Amino acid sequence: MKLITTSIRDVAILEPNVFGDARGFFFESFNEREFMALTGAKDIRFVQDNHSRSARNVLRGLHYQIQQPQGKLVRVVAGEVFDVAVDIRKSSPTFGKWVGATLSADNKRQMWVPPGFAHGFIVTSDSAEFLYKTTDYWAPGYERCIAWNDPAIGIDWPPGIEPVLSEKDRNGKRLAEAEVFA
Repeated sequence: MKLITTSIRDVAILEPNVFGDARGFFFESFNEREFMALTGAKDIRFVQDNHSRSARNVLRGLHYQIQQPQGKLVRVVAGEVFDVAVDIRKSSPTFGKWVGATLSADNKRQMWVPPGFAHGFIVTSDSAEFLYKTTDYWAPGYERCIAWNDPAIGIDWPPGIEPVLSEKDRNGKRLAEAEVFA
């Protein structure tokens, strides 16, 4: 597996070694030892796997849990998304900064989004199936949402897309008004 660093030190892109031939392909999508060594993440334990399917232009995010924060290891197994992590740790030198990457079934890349980050994605293919491992359980009472289009964050979403949003995502708070991590 290869580590691709991002402009935010704690967020990483992981690119697997893919072995293919005329029959298809094989790759190791997760190896705890290698994940820890590449990301420097300590004491990470994944407790839940999630799978979502979304149509073109569906934007999900920017989501996080203010208590029971979740680290997420995310990947796409069908289609393509533009995936985003926003640092919402007030004490961090990269507070309010974002990182984005294209994740697809073709490139097989994964993004590590540590606890303390808001996360979101937009589907850029006809549909996409999105898988992610989390480091803590879903806790609906602690769910929060930051506005996907907050100008203070300034995410450069792919051009020409009119996002399809849930009510929760339409009502996301601006970063300046949101509960964030210390």
